[in-house]
Amino acid sequence: MQTRYLYDLKEPKLPAAIGRKAANLRFLIRHKFPVPPSWVCTWDAHLDYLSAGPSTLGRLRSEVAERLAAGRAYAVRSSANLEDDSRHSFAGQFSSYLDVRGPDAILASIESVWKSAHSGDVGAYLEHHGTPSGYVRMAVVLQEMVKPVVSGVSFSRNPMTGLDEVVVEAVPGSGVALVQSGVSPQRWISKWGAWLQKPQGDDIPLALIEQVVRGTKAIAKAFGKPVDLEWVYDGTALHWVQAREITALDVPIYSHRIPREFLPGIIKPLIWSVNVPLVNGAWVRLFTELIGHNGLDPLTLAGHFHYRAYFNMGAIGQIFEMLGMPRESLELLLGLELEGPEKPTFRPGAKTYALLPKMLRFAADKVRIERRVQSYLPAARAGFAALPDGPLHQVSEVGLLEAVDRNYGLAQEAAYYNIVVPLMAMLYSRLLKGQLVKAGVDFEALDLTGGMPEMEQFDPNLHLARLHEHYHALAPDVQALVAGGLMDDLAYRPEAAPFLKEVISFLEHFGHLSDSGNDFSATPWRERPDLVLRMAAAQTPVGARQRRPQRFESLDLPAVRRSVARPFYQRARRYRLHREAVSSLYTYGYGRLRPYFLALGDRLVRRGLLDDREDIFYLYLDEVRGIVRGGTHPDRPQELVARRKAEIERVRDIQPPETIYGEVAPPVDTGVGSTLQGIPTSRGHYTGPAKVLRGIEDLGLMESGDVLVIPYSDVGWTPLFAKAGAVVAESGGILSHSSIIAREYGIPAVVSVLGACQVLDHKIVTVDGYHGQVRVHEPPAPGAGGEADQLAPSDSL
Repeated sequence: MQTRYLYDLKEPKLPAAIGRKAANLRFLIRHKFPVPPSWVCTWDAHLDYLSAGPSTLGRLRSEVAERLAAGRAYAVRSSANLEDDSRHSFAGQFSSYLDVRGPDAILASIESVWKSAHSGDVGAYLEHHGTPSGYVRMAVVLQEMVKPVVSGVSFSRNPMTGLDEVVVEAVPGSGVALVQSGVSPQRWISKWGAWLQKPQGDDIPLALIEQVVRGTKAIAKAFGKPVDLEWVYDGTALHWVQAREITALDVPIYSHRIPREFLPGIIKPLIWSVNVPLVNGAWVRLFTELIGHNGLDPLTLAGHFHYRAYFNMGAIGQIFEMLGMPRESLELLLGLELEGPEKPTFRPGAKTYALLPKMLRFAADKVRIERRVQSYLPAARAGFAALPDGPLHQVSEVGLLEAVDRNYGLAQEAAYYNIVVPLMAMLYSRLLKGQLVKAGVDFEALDLTGGMPEMEQFDPNLHLARLHEHYHALAPDVQALVAGGLMDDLAYRPEAAPFLKEVISFLEHFGHLSDSGNDFSATPWRERPDLVLRMAAAQTPVGARQRRPQRFESLDLPAVRRSVARPFYQRARRYRLHREAVSSLYTYGYGRLRPYFLALGDRLVRRGLLDDREDIFYLYLDEVRGIVRGGTHPDRPQELVARRKAEIERVRDIQPPETIYGEVAPPVDTGVGSTLQGIPTSRGHYTGPAKVLRGIEDLGLMESGDVLVIPYSDVGWTPLFAKAGAVVAESGGILSHSSIIAREYGIPAVVSVLGACQVLDHKIVTVDGYHGQVRVHEPPAPGAGGEADQLAPSDSL
């Protein structure tokens, strides 16, 4: 039994048994942040109470009477050993009491806090998180009450998205309104010194909120981690009354902004499972050369949502951190073009300078890479040429897979050079541009590849233009056959033989091209000679093209500047040629995968596993391998393909979200129905039937998986949440009871949704716990109850 239970948090030495809440307050005090006078009753008192009973209360009462100021009101709050840690917050699980006066009332409140540690709700919470119920140790914080003129909470990061934003919620008067009274707070979001969101009206001074934002950033910097704070303003001074680390903040963020430029549109499963490890593997290889071993996984650098490509911004943020750049900088890549005085910049840090020797070695290697490129290209062409070609009907299924693997290995090296060489071409072009700009010469006026006939072999437009000239020399009736794409009919016209010979030569050289060099399911030109004929008929003649810019020799440059710029010009020219050669090789080699997979598709059609050879593009590579080699594979490939085709058609014409939070894509927005806006307070997406309940007596109206729609909630509403798939409340904020319980249950929640109870009952709705939207799908699907998880599984955190 301890000799002392009560300690002032200002004391120089405290025992370990004070709990994290008290420890966080002590941290604020020691770092000179304003905190009301605060004490802690150690959890030794709790343990002694459990073993010795009333005698512990007598001793504790004496300490309370002796140490706490008479006549003052106190907040009595839990400070358990498990509370407010990085894994789970226990928010709303333990009792708290405000405006408690006198030793007897304080003692009774302490005893009630102790008892709340052993409640049924806490037991269920512990079981949910796999923690033994007997492991709770309950210390108690006693804090002098501040007369509240304004009360609020603040977050140094957006707790729903993890973005670098300070979120503030506040109400006039007591903070009890934020949690228990069904009052919707006013809300501000500050990002990089500018406001993303401000409420209308001025009943809470903006100067106070600016002070809260500054204090929140300062506390987070001192903590060294994102923080969730509670504060009170007494009309004169701002007081911090609670602080904790923001839990479960590692929100996956995926962006479509950059990938849509080079891998646009729908990406079929087979293309995804080949292209992503191929290209991302090349980037990881390059990055490993730059900074050394990094643990990056090519498969985690991108996400596949609605059959479209997204970058994993968390993985890219990891790269930023490895380079010594602030992780927040990646938000600029998300398209957050906000201009504020605190906008992050791509400035090198200490880690960057520590990596400088490796970076210099990397740069030196790449400066010398031209010789490797020159020797690589003919060897790679020979490697691709040695792969099985021509009719593949005699190659076994296993043999075709082996050809795929050999082709893939060659394509991996090609993908690497297809990144490095364009980067070097861009580098030398920019260096040359810099020299020309200094001389007042427009870089666009320069014909960089003039006098390089070897470039012609990579320019299909030039060859099409020549075909077009020969097309004009044909008789009108033959021209009509060409313009109509009638290849077979041309074969019967002897006078068209020279033209057809040139067309065949064109197809041999450029027939691997298609609408997308990254999608080998796209039909290449060699399979569409009719298309090539029509292109030749429609091509602009060479002589009609716009005049080319100037050659380097004719530019008006001072002699010294010309001599400095010439080496950059020469290298920029050579690397432009290398870039075209490598790009052509990669597209050709990557496209060679198509006939192997189509031949496999033919085999699977004959085995009755697919309906059409091109259905193989709707299977992932692992599934194809499983079917061929007898491993794990879909039981009914035809049904799986049909389902994926239907899914693709369903999302083909949607406008995909530019940013996705979490690992599950939001449901497809068909544009039908209305959308209500509120405040997101628990993450995830969920679709299901909405049921409006106005009290616990309506519990019987609700089915498991329904979206719970309520005016507000307090502790008495808790049983309703056990059956809910998501929560929508007409009032409340991020610390309202409905928000706290939704987060503890791991279901999405949107609060402060005006009119929700009037318009949502028995509608099918989608709750977006990241953006605060409730989308109404009309008309409601009949018999949807109990199937919400199938409609859109929740990915709540």
